[in-house]
Amino acid sequence: MRNHLLIALLLLTGSFAFAQGPEVVIPRPSEVILSEGVYTYGQEPSVKVSYVKGKLGPEEYQISITKRGVKVKVSSAAGEFYALQTLAQMTQQGNVKQLQCCEIKDAPRFPYRGLHVDVSRHFRSLDFLKKQIDAMAMFKMNRIHLHLTDAAGWRMHIDSYPRLTSFAAWRPQHTWKEWWAGERLYAEEEQDGVYGGYYTKEQMRELVEYARQKYIEVIPEIEMPSHSEEVLAAYPELGCSGEAYKDSDFCIGNEAVFEFLEKVLTEVMEVFPSKYIHIGGDEAGKKHWKTCPKCQQRMQDEGLANVDELQSYMIHRIERFVNSKGRQIIGWDEILEGGLAPEATVMSWRGTEGGIEAMNQGHDVIMTPGRYCYLDHTQDAPFQEPESIGGYLPLDSVYVYEPVEASMPQDKLHHLLGVQANLWSEYVVTDSHAEYMYWPRAIAIAETGWSQPQNKDLKDFRRRVLPMLEQMRAKGYTTFDLANEYGERKLAQTGLDHKAKGKKVIYNKPIQDWYQANGERTFTDGVIGGWTYSDNRWQGFLSDIDVTIDLESIQQISYVGGTFMQLIGPGVFMPQKVDVLVSVDGENFELVQTVWNDIPTTAEQLLFKEFQAICDCKARYVRYHAYRSTKRGFLFLDEVVVN
Repeated sequence: MRNHLLIALLLLTGSFAFAQGPEVVIPRPSEVILSEGVYTYGQEPSVKVSYVKGKLGPEEYQISITKRGVKVKVSSAAGEFYALQTLAQMTQQGNVKQLQCCEIKDAPRFPYRGLHVDVSRHFRSLDFLKKQIDAMAMFKMNRIHLHLTDAAGWRMHIDSYPRLTSFAAWRPQHTWKEWWAGERLYAEEEQDGVYGGYYTKEQMRELVEYARQKYIEVIPEIEMPSHSEEVLAAYPELGCSGEAYKDSDFCIGNEAVFEFLEKVLTEVMEVFPSKYIHIGGDEAGKKHWKTCPKCQQRMQDEGLANVDELQSYMIHRIERFVNSKGRQIIGWDEILEGGLAPEATVMSWRGTEGGIEAMNQGHDVIMTPGRYCYLDHTQDAPFQEPESIGGYLPLDSVYVYEPVEASMPQDKLHHLLGVQANLWSEYVVTDSHAEYMYWPRAIAIAETGWSQPQNKDLKDFRRRVLPMLEQMRAKGYTTFDLANEYGERKLAQTGLDHKAKGKKVIYNKPIQDWYQANGERTFTDGVIGGWTYSDNRWQGFLSDIDVTIDLESIQQISYVGGTFMQLIGPGVFMPQKVDVLVSVDGENFELVQTVWNDIPTTAEQLLFKEFQAICDCKARYVRYHAYRSTKRGFLFLDEVVVN
C-alpha cells in the first residue's frame, strides 16, 4: 500500500475547493453508492492506493471515501491515474475542503477513446498538442491520432527523404482555403513569407513521452495511396505521370513507391511505439491507375480485376510490412474496397455501415461517423459562429450517439473497440479556434467511450459540463460558450401546419440516395429543416427538384413556397429558379410564377432563401419545379408549404 498526497499527483487540478460528490464527475462512473457523512481534510486530502492482482481490469479503479479518508484500489498505474482524475474533479468545485462519503466502482466501456488532430492543413504547435493531451487525460481519453500528412503539408521529418520537410511542408499561402483556391503550390523552407512547419523526431519523441505519462498513446497517420500531392510534388517519380503537380495517388505499379513507404514507415515506427499505425486509405481517385502502364502491368501480374483490387493489393502489402515490425494498421473505411487486409482495423467515418461490414468480417473497428463525431461542423447557429466546413453538430447531437446499433450481431461486438472525435482543420486556422471546436464536444465523446449507456443522460451531462467548462477557461482553454448557446433554427423546433401537410407527393426526379430524409413524405410532413442538410429533414438532389402535390380536392391557394440552403464548401447551391404551377385535373398545368435566385454561387457563408409565389387561384395539384444553377452540386429542400 502506498500513501499519496492528492495535490502532488493530480496533473490537472487547480485550487482545491468545495468537495462535491461523484455527481460532478465526467465521464460518469459505472457505479456509485453514496453514504452518510463527509471526509474533511486539511491542506489537501491524502489518498491510500493499493494494488490488487487479478480482480480489476487494466483501467479499472475503486474509490472508497469514508470520514477517515480516501482509499483507492487498482491493478495498474493507469487505473490509479484515472482514479485520481475522478478525485480531482470532485475537489475542484466549491470552497469547502470536504469529500462526500461514497463508494465508486468504475471501468471504461471501450478500450479505445480517441481524439484526432489534423496538423497537415494547419500546423499546430507542440504546446497546443500537449495542452490537448492534458484535457484528454482529465476526461479519460487514451488515444491521440495525429494526421501528419496530406496534400496541404507533410509534418514529420524523415531522414531518408529530406524534401518532405524542406519543400512539401511549406506553401505560399497561410490559410488552407487560399492555398486550395490558388495553384496549390509548395515552397522551399527558406523562401520569405512561406507558411508551414514540421516536427523533428526529437519533438515527436517528447510528445510521445508526455502522452505516455498521461496513459495516452500517440497514433501517427501517414496517408496512402491518395491525399499524397505534397509527396508527389517533392518526389514526382512516385506518381503515375512522373511529373510534379500531376498526381494525387501513388503509382502502385512502381516498386520505388513501396521502397519509399517502407522507409518512411520504418522511421515513423522508430519514433512512435504505438500498437497502431494509421495508413489513411481514404478518397483515392485511382483515375491514373486505369491508364498507367506500370499499374496495369501490376494488375496483370497479380491477377487483379480492377483498381479497387489494386488499392487492396497495396494495403495488404503495407500491412505485411507493418506486421513484420510487430505493429498493426488502421485505415479509413475505404480500405474495405477490393478486399480488406487480414489484420487491419477499420476506422468508420462514412456513417457506420463500413464499420459494421468490417465487424461482420471479423475485424476490429473504431467508430467515428461524420454525422456525430466530426467536430469541424459548426456547433451553434452558423451566423454567430467562426468559419467552419459547414453543417451543424451541436453538443446534444454528439452526446446522443450510441455506437452499438441494433443491427450489430452480439457475437461480433467485441470487435467494436471504441469511438473517436475528429477535427479536420481546412477552415480552422488557429490553435485557439481548434480548441474551441473540440471542447465541450470532445467531452461528450469521451463520456460515450467510457460510460455505460444506461448511465448517460443528456440533461445531467449538460449540468456537469457547464462548471467544467468554466474550470477549463480558468486554466487557459478556449471553449465554446455553452451557457449562451443559441441553438437550432427556430422554425425547425416548432414544425409547420399548412394545406399540403400530409398530402401525397409525386416525384418527377429521383432523390439522392444519401439524403432521403423522410422519403416521399418529406416535403409535406410539416417538419422544417435545421442548420444542416444532414439532419434527415432536408432532402437532397443531384438534379432538378420536380414534385407535384395532390391536395385531394380543389382549394383556394394564395401561397406556395419552399426554402433552400446554400453552402458552397460541400457543394450545396441555390436553384437557378423555381417554377410554381397549378392544375385542377393533374394534367393541364398553368404557370403561376417563376421565382429567380439572386444569391451568387460564390457566396461562402451558409444562406437560406425562401422561393415563394403569391397567387390567387383554385387548384387541386401544385407542381414545384426547382432548376439546378450548376452542373455540379446539390439542391436541398425541406418542405413545400401551401396555403
